[in-house]
Amino acid sequence: MDSATLAMLVFISVLMGAFLLFGVLWGIKNKQFEDYRKFLDGANLDDEEALNEAYELELRKKEALKKRAGSNKDKI
Repeated sequence: MDSATLAMLVFISVLMGAFLLFGVLWGIKNKQFEDYRKFLDGANLDDEEALNEAYELELRKKEALKKRAGSNKDKI
């Protein structure tokens, strides 16, 4: 292979990798990989104890977010 062909192949592969990385980061930012049906489907299949644990986890998550928001206001 001559060097021009090799340079073109490297350029194309780097360009495709950049597009792939951009697409994955965009998907993460826009929450394309979140599974919103997980909890809805889980309600049909889980027992009562598992549902209570999921509910408590959501409450702890909300409390942590409130605490974080409160500490951020104190810093400003």
